[in-house]
Formats: sequence, structure tokens, C-alpha cells
Amino acid sequence: MENGASSSNGEMLRGFWYPAILGREVGRRRLRQAMLLGESLVIGRDAHGRPFALRDACPHRGMPLSYGRLDGDTLECPYHGWRFHVHSGQCREIPSWIPGDKLKVDRIYAGQYLCEQQDGYIWVYVPEGAKRGEPVPPAPCLPIFSERYRLTHLSASLPVNVDHGIIGLMDPAHGPFVHQAWWWRSRRSIQQKEKVFEPIPNGFRIRAHAPSANSGAYKLLGVYGQPITTTIEFVLPNMRFEQIHCGDKWFSSRATVTPIDSANCRIDFCAAWNVFRRVPFMVSIFGIFARAFIGQDQRTMQMQARGLKTDPRLMLIDDADRPAKWYFDLKQAHLEAQRSGQPMKHPIPGPVTLRWRS
Repeated sequence: MENGASSSNGEMLRGFWYPAILGREVGRRRLRQAMLLGESLVIGRDAHGRPFALRDACPHRGMPLSYGRLDGDTLECPYHGWRFHVHSGQCREIPSWIPGDKLKVDRIYAGQYLCEQQDGYIWVYVPEGAKRGEPVPPAPCLPIFSERYRLTHLSASLPVNVDHGIIGLMDPAHGPFVHQAWWWRSRRSIQQKEKVFEPIPNGFRIRAHAPSANSGAYKLLGVYGQPITTTIEFVLPNMRFEQIHCGDKWFSSRATVTPIDSANCRIDFCAAWNVFRRVPFMVSIFGIFARAFIGQDQRTMQMQARGLKTDPRLMLIDDADRPAKWYFDLKQAHLEAQRSGQPMKHPIPGPVTLRWRS
């Protein structure tokens, strides 16, 4: 086996969309605070219900605008009454300003961020500092495969930097130890796995395959009497997608690890499905099991955070930790492309078969 030290530095990637807050938590005339990549934001909705995101600091004296008053399309700072347009951030009024003064009010801006609502989240685009104003792709969208489906959201705070949160998200070997449950798996269920991984833009994918026979949750789909396949993808900066298909039945999920600051992150889990759609209280039932599953990851990260305080030298092994190595390679390739202005060179040359036990 090849050994290698972790290259984690916790650097947070800019030039991407991040889920800032659930849309249902932001009502009209209700301002909410959020933290992304160490930046404090104020998030709200304009008079038409469209979401907006501004830097949560008045450019005058730094007062958090989240304490201010929202009036249609402008946000008033509670300290001196300066007013800012919620989508452009442009200053529209300074009550203490005297006509004839050389100050050009319309050239003053509060920090503004592009913002979209998708899959129940308000997504915020965090640009690279020197590249504001460049074309921006649409916010990520959870793949959906039919008109009728159920949708749910879960989240948990993790007291570790984003790198440790992400490699924990994609780790294929921790399941029998962290997620022990009658409905999932146990140590006694450990067996050898073999999967083919292949490069995709900004990430990698496990080719469609039959799900693990030692995972109890997958066995439920056997009632449909159709072959079951699952596909798993990781895409920069922080997204893990999983799709399970069984005939015309499907389950689609996206887990993101969002950097809050240099020492904390948050996992946001969004899932949609049409399996067992007519079962009463299915969303509530799924939520109970999913919260238990994510809670196990959260408790593990809380314990790991204690060990990481001493900044120990870490080790990554093949093949079980190869996805973690690829994540660090992808991250460095992206950062190098940002610095050089050249297209990103993908670090995974082609399909690779990995083997491990879990």
C-alpha cells in the first residue's frame, strides 16, 4: 500500500455557489444572518419575494445591516439611516448628507452577492476577489427524474475545517464503525468492495453499479422486483451526489459541506425520491433515519476535532483513501488554474478500479 500525509490546509474555495440558508427560514421583511467562508451576510427578500444577500456591514461605520429595517427594495442601516438597494448594494440615501456636498452618494456600495433559490435553499455565489463581474453559472440543482416526488432537507454543524468535513463525506470505509444500525450495517457485515471510478468535470464518479449487499436500507427496494443501480459523484467545491434507480423508481440526494469559517463547516443534505411515495408520513419516517445517520457523522467529527487540536501529522492510504487524495489534488489543480488563468488540468487521467473492505 502507498502511504501519504494529508495535504489539508483548510483553504476555502471561491468562485462557487454555496447553500447559505433554507428558503423557508427567510420570510418577507424578515432579515437573517448567515456566515459563508468567514464572511458575514444578511439575507432577506424584496417586496416581490426575491431573495437577496448583502455583506452584513454598513460601509459607513460597520454596523450590521441585519439589525436594520427592510422597506421594499431598500435596507436601512439602524445607526445613521443610510439606505442601500438590496440587489445592487448601491447607496440610495444618506439622511445627513447636504445637497451641494462633493460626496457622490450613488458611488457608495454595500457588498453584494449573487443569490438564487433552488431546491429549497437560498444559494449565494462567493466570487474570487479579483474576478467580480465575470459570467456566473446557475446555482446547482438536485437531479429529479419525475414530476411527482417527495423532498426533504437536513443539516448539521461540524467543528472541523472544510477539508476534514469533505473527506469524511466521501470516506468509503467508516460505515461499519460510525453508522452501525440494524437498518444499515455492522462490523460483522464488512466485505471487500471493488468499484470503478472515472473523472468528470471538476470531480470524479463511481460508475453505475449494484448497491452494496450489506446495506439494509438498499434491500427495501427489492420489493419493486427490478434491478437496482446506484451512481455516486463528487464535484468541487463540496458536493456529493448519489442516485439510485430501480425501474421507474428513483432516489436522488446531494450532500454539501459548506465552509462557515476556517475552523467550522456545515453539512447540508437534500434528498428527493418517488419510492414509497404513497406511504403515509414517508418524509417524517425518512427524516428520523436520516437525522440518526447524519448525527453519527456529526458526533464523529466532534470527537475528531479534539484530536486535530494538536495538529497531528495525518496519513492517507490506498485504496480506501484514494478519493480523499483526489479531492486534495482537484482542489490544488483548481487553485493553480485560478492563479495561472489557464484551464484546470484534471489530476485523474482516466478510469481507475479501487478495492477496499467496508
